[in-house]
Amino acid sequence: MTAKVLIADKLSPAAVSVFRERGLEAVVKVGMTPDELIEEAKGYDGIAVRSASTITADVIAEAPKLKVVGRAGIGVDNIDVKAATARGIIVMNTPFGNAITTAEHAISMLMALARKIPAADRSTQGGLWEKSKFVGTEIFGKTLGIIGCGNIGAIVASRALGLKMKVIAFDPFLSEERAIDLGVTKVELDQLLKSADFITLHTPLNDKTRNILSREALATCKKGVRIINCARGGLVDELALAEALKNGHVEGAALDVFAKEPAKESPLFGLDNVICTPHLGASTGEAQENVAVQVAEQMSDYLTTGAISNAINFPSVSAEDAPKLKPFIVLAEQLGSFAGQLTERMIKKVRLTYLGDVIELNTDPMTAAALSGVLKPVLSDVNMVSAPALAKNHGIEIEVVRRDQAKRLEREIQLTVVTDEFERSVSGTLGLAGEPRFISVRDIAMDFAVTEHMLFVRNCDEPGLIGALGSLIGDAGLNIATLNLGRQTPGGDAICVAALDAPVSDALLEKVVALPQVLRARRLKF
Repeated sequence: MTAKVLIADKLSPAAVSVFRERGLEAVVKVGMTPDELIEEAKGYDGIAVRSASTITADVIAEAPKLKVVGRAGIGVDNIDVKAATARGIIVMNTPFGNAITTAEHAISMLMALARKIPAADRSTQGGLWEKSKFVGTEIFGKTLGIIGCGNIGAIVASRALGLKMKVIAFDPFLSEERAIDLGVTKVELDQLLKSADFITLHTPLNDKTRNILSREALATCKKGVRIINCARGGLVDELALAEALKNGHVEGAALDVFAKEPAKESPLFGLDNVICTPHLGASTGEAQENVAVQVAEQMSDYLTTGAISNAINFPSVSAEDAPKLKPFIVLAEQLGSFAGQLTERMIKKVRLTYLGDVIELNTDPMTAAALSGVLKPVLSDVNMVSAPALAKNHGIEIEVVRRDQAKRLEREIQLTVVTDEFERSVSGTLGLAGEPRFISVRDIAMDFAVTEHMLFVRNCDEPGLIGALGSLIGDAGLNIATLNLGRQTPGGDAICVAALDAPVSDALLEKVVALPQVLRARRLKF
């Protein structure tokens, strides 16, 4: 069945072409009210937006087919990522499509601010010739402080260095090696505030960065500093900035973004030393084309091949890797489900050990799948996307180990659940046909594939169990598809795993548990 994508905001027509070329049905319907969007979203596998439409929890709840939401741009403030994650919906953006355009806009604002160009333009076109009023400042040799030196910040740094500015940067994720490569000096925030002649912000808005230029931060800035924000509204305390502009501590400010948009009013409006633009950072023809094509390609890849790129809430999976990963993802989820169904204690830790050539692949999706399997017995609506966050919320520690050499075969995945009382492991690999197979349970060698209905029995290795178990299952009218046995030592702990054609009833399970050799029995469903 052809996947359907709703384009809910104005995108370049190139996006529609990409969707249709990839075999998807694309419907353009812009300008909907929130209620109209909730109703319209019901029949779509994907929704593409810019910043006009808001994908709320209500939209997500009423869209049972929805698999992916794509944002043509960087910020995903208009998408309820938490609600999407809980439903297993991929949220992706296009962090690179408008990077150059946004960086160039920041440099343009910096130049206009330094030379007071907007005010001079208004004055001159008003018939005045106030040459002495608009004395600016050279940027040559001045210090530019960049808060957030990611993709856009790095481009701004490159342009500023070309203009012979000194560049310092504050970014907790910026390594010393990367700073050297960029030609910038990495500093702490307080040092940047005290040293910079110009400050430009290029960081996302979150709890740690909200009002990063607060009243207190602005007070520590070098007197006469000029501030540029082309990143996100809310990074700067606008009221405090207005006061600092009025008292002369801040020489000027140029803002393309505001805490509330559209910005119809602001304490910054009307000040002579302020430049304001209506969120134009990504507004060039090239950028609009780039982000539209990029989001369409990303969404199409996911809906047609399972490839994931630039996702906010899931590891990336390339189109080349997607088919290679699929059987390992299935195996990981089966291992998790097997362990989860057999663990009745509260799980403290899940350890995923990847052995052999499986470590050459992207193991993050496998880990997510395994966690999904572990959690499903107690959280029925969990999925690969939501599982890591849910595990964290439940206080489950995730440990990932990678080893070059497999224990038994060329490749192996081992899943271990850790509780306050014990550790239990189960391992698997891929068979000759690429099918998932279990190769050990509780360190007992086994060899079986899971089926929909199974019976797990832990028993003492004593004569008579197999005959008695087979008789009970046969008397219950069930057919045994496969029967797999394993033991630690003769006469010691042993395991029996039976694949059945129908589920085990409560009555049958009670009879199995009552067998003298049986220590534990559980029915499993996959």
